[in-house]
Amino acid sequence: MSAIAASAIRQHLDRVRAQVDEALDRLLPSENEFPVSIHRAMRHSVFAGGKRLRPILCLEAGRLFNGDETSLLRAACALEFIHTYSLIHDDLPALDNDDLRRGKPTCHRVFGEDIAILAGDALQSLAFQVLASPGPPADFVKLQVIHELTQAIGTRAGMVGGQVADLEAEDGKIDAERLDHIHASKTGALLRLAVRAGALYAMAAPEGLARITTYGEKIGLAFQIADDLLDELSSTEELGKTAGKDREQRKATYPAFYGVEASRRKASELVREACESLEPYGARAQRLFELAHYLIERTS
Repeated sequence: MSAIAASAIRQHLDRVRAQVDEALDRLLPSENEFPVSIHRAMRHSVFAGGKRLRPILCLEAGRLFNGDETSLLRAACALEFIHTYSLIHDDLPALDNDDLRRGKPTCHRVFGEDIAILAGDALQSLAFQVLASPGPPADFVKLQVIHELTQAIGTRAGMVGGQVADLEAEDGKIDAERLDHIHASKTGALLRLAVRAGALYAMAAPEGLARITTYGEKIGLAFQIADDLLDELSSTEELGKTAGKDREQRKATYPAFYGVEASRRKASELVREACESLEPYGARAQRLFELAHYLIERTS
């Protein structure tokens, strides 16, 4: 990606991120609403920063198929609530035991483990409340997205299952198939769902849904490979979270299994394949092309 293109996508991401943040603020309880501690904890983690990639991918996929902006934004926010809940729980002492997230103290470090666990639970339930709220799209579309979301965060090829497989593979003794399963489940499933949710909310035709699904699957794996590389090569200051933990904990990662250069090539190949899947849409898919490249060229 050229310097000009990189600057343009960063500016676009900043604009959409601000739009998402405004909507998140409206949907979250006020920090002064009783019980205060839980609402402050929820807001602390949601507004600790973050790239908002999942909601942005949802919005851009929906826009590709001319979806309604208001309903797309609600779906996008629900995905961010789910993502933030997963980060709160992932940082807990029983799992990754991290002190930093998005450059700020993790939720349990500020509010205690008990409130952090409940803040994650509350964000998950709020996500489903938002998805089930009255208004467009049709109820059968909402139900399909909710059904797919439960799969994306569940135990069968979903986020929870991927987290368990990752924990149980920390001795590094896994094969390539298990490594792909961990990445596709732990991270890729929710990214895939993000673009599918946008397309489903926009009532995309089956062919369009199939194309955006391929795009989501490819960038989901590319994103996790890039994340593994950042943990290996970047500093804590650049990442906003503790760097080098994957190596210290002997986690199953692409760089550990294939090496840095082979991992970079694999991520680039996946982005190329993701963009190829949307080539029939030409300039209409430009933002999604740019996002795919941004996912592997980011520095945090």
